[in-house]
Amino acid sequence: MTTTLTYIKVWQKALKAEIQHLKNEGSTRYLLLNGRLLSKENAYIYFFDTPSSIKIPVGSIVRMEWGKKLADGRILSSEGRSVIIEIKENLGPTLSESYMLYDPWELLDQLFQRLEDMKESKRKRGRIKKLMDPSMPAKHPTDNIKSNVHELILRSKYNPVTFVWGPPGTGKTHTLARVVANKYLKDARVLVLSHSNQAVDVLMAEVSIFVEKKGHLREGDLLRYGSQAGEAIQNRPFLTASHLIEKHHSNLAENKEALIEERRFIKLDLSKSFSKRDSDRLLDIEKKLAAVLEKVRQKELQFLQDAKIIGTTLAKAANDPAIYEKEFDLVVVDEASMAYVPQTAFAVSLAKRAIICGDFKQLPPIASARHPLVSEWLREDVFHKSGVSEWVNEGKLHPHLFLLKEQRRMHPEISLFTNKYIYHSLVGDHKSVLTSRQDISRRLPFQDRASILLDTSGAGEYCITERFSKSRINLWQLLLSFQLVHEAYVGGTRSIGYVTPYRAQAVLLEQLLNELYEEELGEADIVAATVHRFQGSERDVMIFDTVDSEPQDRAGMLLTGKESERLLNVAITRTKGKFIHLCNHKFVRNRVYRNKTWRHLVEHQLTLGKAIGPSEIGTWIKNQHPNLQWMYARKLEQVKKDISTASKTIIVSLPDGGLLTEEWIGILNKREKGTKLTLLAKNRVAGLKSEKEKSEPFPFPLIMIDNQLLWLGLPIEANRHAEPPFIAARLDSKRIVSYLLSYINE
Repeated sequence: MTTTLTYIKVWQKALKAEIQHLKNEGSTRYLLLNGRLLSKENAYIYFFDTPSSIKIPVGSIVRMEWGKKLADGRILSSEGRSVIIEIKENLGPTLSESYMLYDPWELLDQLFQRLEDMKESKRKRGRIKKLMDPSMPAKHPTDNIKSNVHELILRSKYNPVTFVWGPPGTGKTHTLARVVANKYLKDARVLVLSHSNQAVDVLMAEVSIFVEKKGHLREGDLLRYGSQAGEAIQNRPFLTASHLIEKHHSNLAENKEALIEERRFIKLDLSKSFSKRDSDRLLDIEKKLAAVLEKVRQKELQFLQDAKIIGTTLAKAANDPAIYEKEFDLVVVDEASMAYVPQTAFAVSLAKRAIICGDFKQLPPIASARHPLVSEWLREDVFHKSGVSEWVNEGKLHPHLFLLKEQRRMHPEISLFTNKYIYHSLVGDHKSVLTSRQDISRRLPFQDRASILLDTSGAGEYCITERFSKSRINLWQLLLSFQLVHEAYVGGTRSIGYVTPYRAQAVLLEQLLNELYEEELGEADIVAATVHRFQGSERDVMIFDTVDSEPQDRAGMLLTGKESERLLNVAITRTKGKFIHLCNHKFVRNRVYRNKTWRHLVEHQLTLGKAIGPSEIGTWIKNQHPNLQWMYARKLEQVKKDISTASKTIIVSLPDGGLLTEEWIGILNKREKGTKLTLLAKNRVAGLKSEKEKSEPFPFPLIMIDNQLLWLGLPIEANRHAEPPFIAARLDSKRIVSYLLSYINE
């Protein structure tokens, strides 16, 4: 049997490998502009403008890159669209453009040190042993259990470690909050932890609401410690140390705000024009602000000492002695399935009892290093590594695993798949979920349907791989996704999510929404992101774009690899009332094995009659957007007009083996004189008058006009890969065309 000391040493090796990888290969790069040297007395202090807001904790270690040179630095200030960095080398008086590299490896280093401390504590090692080997008998009474909350209260009272399995929508936050509130009413000290600020915010807010309703909330007893930017905490500011300081030390709070405001104005002046006077003023303000912030810190520590329920992140807890040097009665780790195993072990060491809550059927933790110990301990969750999840495969629940069995989030048509295929029929629907979600399912698109497979089979071969990131994009499915967002919005939905396994596709749709849907984004909650970014979120309508299609010869590992079931589970279960699955059914049938979850999902939706085929595109598209129009591909009036009125450029791409028809040669040759035609094709086209030819075409036919218009689906080649009905899409988007032009201009 593995000893706790052995575990600790192995975890430290895994952390070291990840830290070294982040130091050497860290890939998060931030563009910095207009760098100016502020001071060179004790160190070289630089002020930089940034294209967008960068939020990096003060004191963080960064690396500077300019040209082929590298230098180490430390963040002194990071707010708005500017940063101040202390750098060990003189980079000169000005830098027009440079990059800052930041990966928070120092947080992992702090965790490494906490593990080192545990080697000297028999008590903490004993707690970790019970986490990693939960073979002790369950001691809580099982007769007369009144509710989920009651059972969890009993489990956490009598057992050293309780694992809570909370599938999506099963009331995890509701249950945990009431257990924490119960402990508070019994005068226990509780530490609430999670890897994300949002999860801590939501849980602490829920605890406060329940305690407040009971009439027992005393000021300062509940404290959200650390960064508070989430809406849940903004609506309940009395949970924060800043609120307590404003109330009890108003002069200190006012002084801090005045200095921050003055610093903001000076930075604004510096971003417009650099002056020695403003530079000196900024350094003086920074010194004064540092002194005030130290006084604020001392007040925060006093509030922390007095608080009964403290909520913060796992990283903050490992970094702050005000947390890790304290002893608690209970620690609650939320979203533990996304935390590193050594993080969870550290958390458990801080309290007499522990509740470890998460869903091991959702995405695991993320780590970067290619090292066997990193794969074993930083890319897998504690449910698997403790052996608790193995029982589920045998149809049983571990004695210390408490399952929340009823989901209240998804329409039953959506949960039907996940309840059966992901959760082995252990989870069911609450009786209220159908009526509560019917209003969403009745809206556009696909009225009165909650689960839909939008089949793109036969539309053409639109899936390509980015040359640098190796991520995939699918332009046809991208445009369909935008159309689905538009249909849902016009139909009255204001909570819409777009999710995809591929970052490049998510970024493209985000750019398209920002360009064409800016006004609507201001009044609706519309988000485009990868599946990993969406974990923990939910929306009324979710669009799941799987991207993979021809001409790719195989499906990507994200959808078929080891973690694909967990990724697909997250993608589906973000949904409340309508789940739309964009997928090329024929590609899946020909390229994905029958035992894969993605294949199960496609066949499940087909069997239940949930599929919408390509021939129905004219039926479900009810609201054309001014910048995206769909039409029968053989109606050429609009494209002829666009070509004849083009004033600068026309770019035509013919896929390998494609033959431009005589009709299209004639249409293109009738363009205005002076309009430049570029042909992307493997072979020259006889009779076509083109000014420029390139031999690297896209694998699908397209036309781009004046760096603005994109036409897809037109029958410009004699041997088309598409099948009837032939549908064309006309997109008016500078951003998407600019993206495609980057492939040509490289």
